[in-house]
This record gives sequence, structure tokens and C-alpha cells, in this order.
Amino acid sequence: MELNLQPRALSCFVSGQPFRDGDRVTSLLVRSDSGEITRYDALEANAGSLAPGGFVACSWVQVFKPKPPEENPERALRLTADTLFQTLADPSSEPTPETSRLVRFLALLLERKRVLRPRGKTPDGTREVYEHSRTRQLYEVEAIDLSPEFFTAVREQLSVLVGGAEPLPAGP
Repeated sequence: MELNLQPRALSCFVSGQPFRDGDRVTSLLVRSDSGEITRYDALEANAGSLAPGGFVACSWVQVFKPKPPEENPERALRLTADTLFQTLADPSSEPTPETSRLVRFLALLLERKRVLRPRGKTPDGTREVYEHSRTRQLYEVEAIDLSPEFFTAVREQLSVLVGGAEPLPAGP
């Protein structure tokens, strides 16, 4: 799965205020009615004023860290399952039900591709621990039940991201 998205903005979409090191930034991936995927970044305090047109596929909050100047901007434009997983599963991001579901699905996909290795569960058993094979970083992923409803919800989120069919109507 590959998408071309704009990199994280350097300023708030709502206020235009530049992000500073340590600011909490809310990010949304939105599919417009025309099928275009757009990323919106806003200061967490201004996120309530962010009203994008279209379907919000997922959102997350993370602490802003300026990018080092040597980072390759072309690489940042490519959103793969691995980079999306690393962004959403970042410990500095606050999980939402939508992102937790998508992170769980991406973990399964990346485990199958041997990008992630299972390392057991947390002591309380509510989260599964994965090790990234390249970076050796450990990620904790919510142990969500893999029910048909889970896969239906993930299908809707992914269809929004990759421009597939319209989201399914809610069940009875």
C-alpha cells in the first residue's frame, strides 16, 4: 500500500502559527469527495476549529519535532504501510479508537511481511509488543479482538485512504 501525501506541515492549518519544538500537533488524514487524500495538521488547541471537507480516515496527536536538514524530502512524501504504522504507533501519539484499529491491522500486515516480530504481551495482557526488524524499536499495540466488525471498520478506513469503494453503510 503506497500513497503520496504531503509531509507534516510546518504551521497550523487553522491559525497559520508556525509549530515550535514540543508543540502538540493534531493530524488528520481526510479523503475529499473527489477522492483526494489530504493531511491536515493543527495545534492541538486549535483542532476543534479544524473542519475538513470529506471523510476523516484517521487522526492522531504527536509532539512536534523539527526535522533535521539532511532528511530526504522525497522519502517523507511516500506513505507506506510501514511508515504509516510507525507514525500512528509512535509512543508520543495519543491513540483514538480509529487509529488503534488501523495500527492493529497494520501490525498484522507487517508481521506477515516480517517487518515486525511479535515479542509477547504486556504484563496486563491488554497490549501486544512488536519489534521492528530494521530499527529494533519496540511498539505496543492494543490487543483488539479480530471480529468481523473489526475487519469491516478497517476496510472502510482503508477504502478511504486508497480510494476504493465508498464506506459501507452502518449495520442494523
